[in-house]
Amino acid sequence: MTQPGTMTPMTQQMQECVDACMTAHRMCEETMSSCMQMGGQVQMKIMRALMDCSETTRMCADMMMRRSPMAGEMCTMCARACDMCVDACMTMPDDPQMMRCADACRRAAEMCRAMAGAGM
Repeated sequence: MTQPGTMTPMTQQMQECVDACMTAHRMCEETMSSCMQMGGQVQMKIMRALMDCSETTRMCADMMMRRSPMAGEMCTMCARACDMCVDACMTMPDDPQMMRCADACRRAAEMCRAMAGAGM
């Protein structure tokens, strides 16, 4: 039993999930910037997916770091946002930035599903 006001240490699995979420967040931000630099008509579906995933992964990592009782539920939602981002990025398979983003989001989705199932 822990004393009031103290937090249990992060497990290795939780730390890896936080790291994966922060990597996906960074990749989504970089990919949004890349899309804006391309100019032209960037599909709004892709931009929405990138924005949703960016915000969700950041929030998920934050909730895990502060041991929120809602972190497990957030991990479930984060995995879904990451999956949607992977699908959106895969619509542009010839774009290396999109593929890097899809890989990072795929990893974050896997880690979040594992954490959601772990019953933090």
